Amino acid sequence: MRADQRRRDLHRLVDALPEGKTEAARRLLANLLVESDAPLPEDLVERLSLIERIVDLLPDGVLAVDREGKVVLWNRAVEEMTGIRKEKVLGKGEYAYAVPFYGERRPILVNILLGNGQEWAQRYEKIKQKGQVLIGEGFAPCAYGGRGLHFWTLAAPIYDEKGNLLGAVQCTRDIGERKKMEDELRHQSTHDALSGLYNRAFFEEELRRLEKGRSFPVSLILCDLNGLKVVNDALGHERGDELLRRTAKVLAGCVRGADVVARVGGDEFAVVLPQTDRKAAEEVVKRIIEAVERNNAQHPDLPLSISLGIATAEDASRPLQKVYTEADDAMYRDKLARGTEPHRAVVRVLKVALAEKDFVAGGHTERVKKLACMLGEAVELSRNDLDTLCLLADMHDIGKLGVPEYILFKPAALTETEWEEIRRHPEVGYRIALSSAELAPVAELIRQHHERWNGQGYPRGLRGEETHILSRILAIADAYDAMTSKRPYRSARSPAEALEELKRSAGTQFDPHLVEIFVRLLRKRT
Repeated sequence: MRADQRRRDLHRLVDALPEGKTEAARRLLANLLVESDAPLPEDLVERLSLIERIVDLLPDGVLAVDREGKVVLWNRAVEEMTGIRKEKVLGKGEYAYAVPFYGERRPILVNILLGNGQEWAQRYEKIKQKGQVLIGEGFAPCAYGGRGLHFWTLAAPIYDEKGNLLGAVQCTRDIGERKKMEDELRHQSTHDALSGLYNRAFFEEELRRLEKGRSFPVSLILCDLNGLKVVNDALGHERGDELLRRTAKVLAGCVRGADVVARVGGDEFAVVLPQTDRKAAEEVVKRIIEAVERNNAQHPDLPLSISLGIATAEDASRPLQKVYTEADDAMYRDKLARGTEPHRAVVRVLKVALAEKDFVAGGHTERVKKLACMLGEAVELSRNDLDTLCLLADMHDIGKLGVPEYILFKPAALTETEWEEIRRHPEVGYRIALSSAELAPVAELIRQHHERWNGQGYPRGLRGEETHILSRILAIADAYDAMTSKRPYRSARSPAEALEELKRSAGTQFDPHLVEIFVRLLRKRT
């Protein structure tokens, strides 16, 4: 009769467990109901042995305690989580089984379900009750040998047919991968992938949060990375991305951990400084400027150039969006106040890029600039035109950044296809220069510097004075220096030979009046 009663109890208690965990229930009941040394029927022993093996194969950790809180079930998955074999924990109470999870004796979900240690429910990240079942999520720092375990867990009570509580079973699932994915998705939703800073959506949400808080005064710093578009166009997006990442690192390194640094646009960054007045914000700007200078000393080939603006809200009387607009206006005024500094930074970057491809080897650009300015002064150009001519001389070959090096330095004659690539460079240079406010004044001049007096030049076949005088001057200076310099495909000519070639090409390739003046100037120097 006792064995029959055990079987009936077994089936009733199986139904008490969540779906999919019946095998664990059977093992639990076998432990709970065996109260004497009398042997169980042979068929029940075989079934329980099979069930025990099945429970050990479950991917989730399964443990159970009796109503006194002593362990009666501890499967293989729990052994892996804790490093504790079941032989060492079965029959143990007083929360000893919590130590390999939490490093201390404390109630876990089965104990809370049984009415012990209700205050410990607060230690779970999430916890809710569905009927008689408790479900929770949390983190066990000591599991997996100290690596820790993010888990989902469920605890269910076990009753006999009279409603008496026999114990409880807890199933624990490792959700580390899920948590990692959730954290990554959460990070992606609030951060800029390139810079690693917060994104605009998070920044705007932070402004709304601060408006409702007590963190005033709040200061905002707006930062614009000058020349990013032209670097992207001329050097490629990899170099532009490098500038963005360096800017992000500089800004993040100049503020407190509680401050927010965000990338709010393609080349724009914003810093939110809670509990920071105007004077303190100006100190942060000073640190940023000094950090940029240190960074540029380490990267002279690709310097940062930034403009900065500050605005402060002393209290909640003004919307922070309005303060943002004030900071943006201040940043624009800073850009204007610094005049040609951003321009010089862009030109310096592009000159370095040209040097890397050997376009200015042997001082070609500087020689062309001197020759062009000499001719410009001789024809009495204005100071403004001379400045533009200098910039044109610096940038006239910028389009060649888009021409493969094997073509530029080919020692043999170019094929027609290769010549087509060469002929594209004035248009490419035009587009690069046009993309930058600093270089826009010479964009059209760059496009014209391979036009010819007789209309047989490229890219548009302009004739005579349809080509701007600055481009006509540059063409003469560029041709003379090219002829008197060694090239991969030929030796250098003598100055006299180069001047004779200019004279022969006057009226066809070059402006005859400008050639006459140029030849006279050069012969006076020899």
